[in-house]
Amino acid sequence: MKLSPTPRALSRAGVAASAAAFLALGLAAPAAADNGDVVRAQHAGSHQSGTTVHMDGRTIGTNLFNLDIEAGGELITYCIDIETGIRSGAWYNEDDWANYPGQGDFASSEPGKVLWILQNGYPALSGADLASAAGTDVRVSDEEALGATQAAIWHFSNGATLDKRNKPAVKAVYEYLIENAEELAQTPASLSVTPDSATGNAGETVGEFEVSTTASEIQVTLDAPEGVELVDIETGEAVTTVDNGDKVGFSVPEDAEDGSASFSLETTSTIQRGRLFKGEDAHKATQTLITAQDTETSVQAGAGVEWAAVDQPEPEPEPEPEPEPTPEETDEPEPKPTPEETDEPEEDDKPAPGKDDEPTLPVTGGALAGLVAAGVAALGAGGGAIYLSRKRKANAGDTGEDADA
Repeated sequence: MKLSPTPRALSRAGVAASAAAFLALGLAAPAAADNGDVVRAQHAGSHQSGTTVHMDGRTIGTNLFNLDIEAGGELITYCIDIETGIRSGAWYNEDDWANYPGQGDFASSEPGKVLWILQNGYPALSGADLASAAGTDVRVSDEEALGATQAAIWHFSNGATLDKRNKPAVKAVYEYLIENAEELAQTPASLSVTPDSATGNAGETVGEFEVSTTASEIQVTLDAPEGVELVDIETGEAVTTVDNGDKVGFSVPEDAEDGSASFSLETTSTIQRGRLFKGEDAHKATQTLITAQDTETSVQAGAGVEWAAVDQPEPEPEPEPEPEPTPEETDEPEPKPTPEETDEPEEDDKPAPGKDDEPTLPVTGGALAGLVAAGVAALGAGGGAIYLSRKRKANAGDTGEDADA
């Protein structure tokens, strides 16, 4: 299977082509160190010179330096290491403050105040603007503003102090900057992914990569086997674009075989004021620099992972059916003999009924008529007796009335 080249591969191909061109012309090509996906830039001389300053009994020249970005563009920088000279043509890499390699205590002191000076000194403000901000009636030229700004940076990066031999304009701007400087947070990288690699096992999210960038909604180019996705660490959802601060990882299916995957990012981003650039060759010291203004350029970054397959559990064998138990043999009962039929009647076990059990005859016919006639006669006799009784009482009443008369 043919894979499309990643942006990083294209960049390396471009470097190789450039090297071939240099050799064809009989010139020495710059060495392209494999430092991962970082912004590389080469020292290209002085951009602007400032006034000479006097610090701790030393007289030091001040300059803004140019760095030519490998991917295109130019950086304007200040020095943040008063003790180390700059090496002409040296290659530099963008990095964080914590990785400051120079002499002095820049990283552990107050690097955020250097950023404030860059935002409020020269060339962010002109000499005239700085004179107004400092509240001085002395005219301040751009060269004097540059010298004062560089001296204020060295005050916080190397602990140097401006002495009395300096011009009034330089002293006024210097004192304004160091007295008002505030500790600011480091600006994000133009584009970086940390770490750049990770390992893990199938069935889990491999890697936790944090994106730092000044760009937004950077398109993700994914190179991964089918089923493997780049997901947001917090939500677990697949992502196709990333922003500053996003954390992503590779979701690998549990049944995946040993494998690897990678993602790459490429965009146009801003290298902001206050980004550190250190010498690429650790064996050849050169002055550490810091950007004095914002610059846009093409940037790229990426990361990759490898994972190991996990042993899948073997399926359990289906249980064999248990044989049904054979019933035990039992003795069958012998059949009872059938009794033979005889002509003699069988005896009845019921006892013979006694006299009390004999039924009585119902009253019917002439006997019933006699009873009815007797009842009628009794009723007639009773009615006659009542009549005679009432008759006597009536007669007795009539006799009494005659006597009274």
